Amino acid sequence: MAVWDLSVTVEDLGPDALPITVSVTSDLHVGGVILKLVEKTQIKRDWSDHAFWWEQKQCWLLRTAWTLEKYEIHADAKLLFMQQHKPLYVCLPSGVTLRLRACFSSSVFKAVMGICRMLNIRHPEELSLLRPIEHKKKKKDKGSAEEVYDLTEVPLSSDSKPCLYNGMPAHFADSPQMESVYKMLSGIQPPPSPETLAKLYRPASVVDKAHIHSRWLDSSRCLLQQGIQENDKVCLRFKYFAFYEIDPKYDAVRLTQLYEQARWAILLEDIDCTEEEMMLFGALQYHISKVSLSEPQTPVSSAAMDDLDSALQFLEVKMEGESSSDNLTAPDLNDYLKIFRPKKLTLNKYKQFWFKFQDTSISYFKSKEESIGEPIQQINLKGCEVAPDVNVAAQKFLIRLLVPAPEGMNEIYLRCENEQQYAQWMAACRLGSKGKTLADNSYQSEIQSIRSFLAMQKSSSNSQGNAHANDESINAHSLVSPRYHKKYKTKQLTPRILDAYQNVAQLSFTDAILRYLQIWQALPDFGISYMVVRFKGSRKDEVLGIAPNRLIRIDLSVGDVVKTWRYNNMKQWNVNWDIRQVAIEFEGNINIAFSCVTTDCKVVHEFIGGYIFMSTRSREKSNTLNEELFHKLTGGHEAL
Repeated sequence: MAVWDLSVTVEDLGPDALPITVSVTSDLHVGGVILKLVEKTQIKRDWSDHAFWWEQKQCWLLRTAWTLEKYEIHADAKLLFMQQHKPLYVCLPSGVTLRLRACFSSSVFKAVMGICRMLNIRHPEELSLLRPIEHKKKKKDKGSAEEVYDLTEVPLSSDSKPCLYNGMPAHFADSPQMESVYKMLSGIQPPPSPETLAKLYRPASVVDKAHIHSRWLDSSRCLLQQGIQENDKVCLRFKYFAFYEIDPKYDAVRLTQLYEQARWAILLEDIDCTEEEMMLFGALQYHISKVSLSEPQTPVSSAAMDDLDSALQFLEVKMEGESSSDNLTAPDLNDYLKIFRPKKLTLNKYKQFWFKFQDTSISYFKSKEESIGEPIQQINLKGCEVAPDVNVAAQKFLIRLLVPAPEGMNEIYLRCENEQQYAQWMAACRLGSKGKTLADNSYQSEIQSIRSFLAMQKSSSNSQGNAHANDESINAHSLVSPRYHKKYKTKQLTPRILDAYQNVAQLSFTDAILRYLQIWQALPDFGISYMVVRFKGSRKDEVLGIAPNRLIRIDLSVGDVVKTWRYNNMKQWNVNWDIRQVAIEFEGNINIAFSCVTTDCKVVHEFIGGYIFMSTRSREKSNTLNEELFHKLTGGHEAL
């Protein structure tokens, strides 16, 4: 076997060092090349974290038992011998930047698992890394050098569960400095100044949001393959809005960062909400900041959290497949309601009918007397979308239903007369959409949850408001998005926020955060990631919204939802990697196909596969993450 020379650059020798030449044969395995190279450097150190990076092919040579011939390496190969774990700047949802060691040789999915393990964030599959937005930030960075917390000395453990000491991972309990870093990770950041808020980048349109979502890193490939170098900056964010088993006892950092991501989404208008909801978010934010100064910052188990089942349901993260107690007798629910179908010529305004709720369906009749016969229509709620459209001050109590139909979704509005009627029917619709009947034992707690939500929207003309009106700690412009800075003066906003504050002032730190997340999750646009696409057969660009349970086709010119397709009606989805086109087949012979305009089709493929993976998680398996299944569903042709 012929001997030939292989040129290797050793990163540890410095940028100006010449490559080292090693004499090799084609049947020599990679491990043997490493031994020869280490001997030639004559440096005594631990080389176990080092590996070869093949510059031309953009890949790591991690299989040390493979020969050079098997890797198809010839004399012209440029190899770089360097560490697999390197420093990386990671910006958290709270805006805090950490410098920590991340794995540059394994997939981004695995690298995120390592980062989350170090920070004690459970369910790392819900998060991923995003390239930061460059524009509009550079001017700001010149003026203020941001503080960076260095965690590069923290050893990366391979255990899936970190060893906890005093409620925090052992590596944070080593010194008072590290302990303060952990308290900052699990603690709330103070509200930003209005000036800071005005400077930050805000997406002005759906297309802007689509550009942000196109910056997600590919979970199947490593950081180096995606051009991320040592000491580059990336953002760690919740990518999949399907939050599993949130428990304040174990999720101090996860809950805090989730709240921070929600708060910034509201403040930077990344998600739309009504003016009334904005005042409520402002009041909760004010309360959370205020309580965090007096209460311990780390969320602890509270009265609302003692019953974990009710807490999971409270956050609407309960898996849908749980058995319900159908052997109980279901309460009767029938009443006069008004119905309206937009975009349908026959019904152009609200009309009153007698409604009956049975099993998981709603039937309506002309009158109570005619309810013995055949209904005008029966609407099966299983699998439908249920969204609130409520304004307590204006006495508007609407339930918006999106009911699956062969050609997407039918939109129906139900109008209730008062709070009590709304709470009962809204709770029934929510249960029906999950395939549960009114006999389910969660019906009453669902009604209570809706009632408490309505109570928070009520403005209390309570004299307590005046007691707080002189509170100097409130800066109203820090608590609402910049659109309201122009619309209202601080003295106009303050009483409105304090008004809403009366309804949340009694909440504990943890309950207030959970309530904030609950209202965020109830917003109609919650959890939608946008992509600009071109549908097959169409001549114009449109927007595809990817939500935890459905795909949404949005008209770019007017912003209206054209069609909705649910994952549970999906038979299969494929990607033609040659023409970069995604094709999806739904039940009822519905086929759609589109190519991506603002991003790679791999991003869309990963979102769909990721959400389907999230729905497969169950309590029995929740301790072990099926990484292989995740890559099968999201990896595309590379994973296969």
